[in-house]
Amino acid sequence: MLALTSLSPRPSPSPATPPHRRPPPPRGRIRPTSAVATAASDGGGAGDDYHSTIRSLNSHGRRHVPRKSLGQNYMLNARVNEELVAAAGVEVGDVVLEIGPGTGSLTAALLAAGATVVAVEKDKHMATLVRDRFGSTEQLKVIEEDITKFHVHSHFLPILDEKSRGTKKYAKVVANLPFNVSTEVVKQILPMGDVFSVMVLMLQDEAALRLANASIQTPEYRPINVFVNFYSEPEYKFKVERANFFPQPTVDGGVIRFKIKDAGEYPPVSSNKSFFSMVNSAFNGKRKMLRKSLQHLYSSVEIEAALTNIGLPPTARPSELMMDDFVRLHNHLGKV
Repeated sequence: MLALTSLSPRPSPSPATPPHRRPPPPRGRIRPTSAVATAASDGGGAGDDYHSTIRSLNSHGRRHVPRKSLGQNYMLNARVNEELVAAAGVEVGDVVLEIGPGTGSLTAALLAAGATVVAVEKDKHMATLVRDRFGSTEQLKVIEEDITKFHVHSHFLPILDEKSRGTKKYAKVVANLPFNVSTEVVKQILPMGDVFSVMVLMLQDEAALRLANASIQTPEYRPINVFVNFYSEPEYKFKVERANFFPQPTVDGGVIRFKIKDAGEYPPVSSNKSFFSMVNSAFNGKRKMLRKSLQHLYSSVEIEAALTNIGLPPTARPSELMMDDFVRLHNHLGKV
């Protein structure tokens, strides 16, 4: 869950970490503690995180069962939430968007870090649970809505303007995201560099690795990789073993951090829309040469000439082009 507090300016592009910021968590994996592992495996044990989750799920005489249709798996290990908050560099005064707060375990970590949290929850029962858990604190606003239909600008720009005090401020996104909406959220949030500076998500581990590290000429390389690198600088942070979740899923989780670019940092293309239209068209025939998959946009002769002029073979396929190659190809074809 994310917290909203007074925002800090967009981080400097310098790789140095300011001394007042908490360092990012170490790479690696987070295994369940013995108590949490016991709770996750047999529904019992003495783990505080487990019992806190169960109390929340059974609050006010209601039993809230995680809904498979919404991809709900709740976090049992408080350390994971703390690492998510640290990976985003959440500090006192930050404004944070949290997606799908569930029982509120990540929300608690964000509030403890001093943030003001806007939590967007599709499940009205879980939204009520989070409101009940945290009471009337002014640091938390719970909105019952589907994140894919959520009007980010209308909610966040007024908050950011209020806290800016004459200096441009940016919010952050921190979420233990339902695995079934990860791609939609990434596509929705990354182009919002006017609102957000950082997004830290826990996704299915394979998805996190694919978004951060997919290389050209591999089966994992897709248009979403070009999209992610166009709008952000992704970094895989650590693996979270499945026994940390309730109910236990069939896959592990993985945490990825996106440093979101603002518009001035985007690669230079004449039109973002036409650029991604070209990229998506190229991958529609992933195994085809570009002179075939793009021939509905340009002639084969024009495509071959453009590839040659940017230093690529005329027989190149989409899986062989890095993002910068696609940018140069798009710009060259735009002059045809």
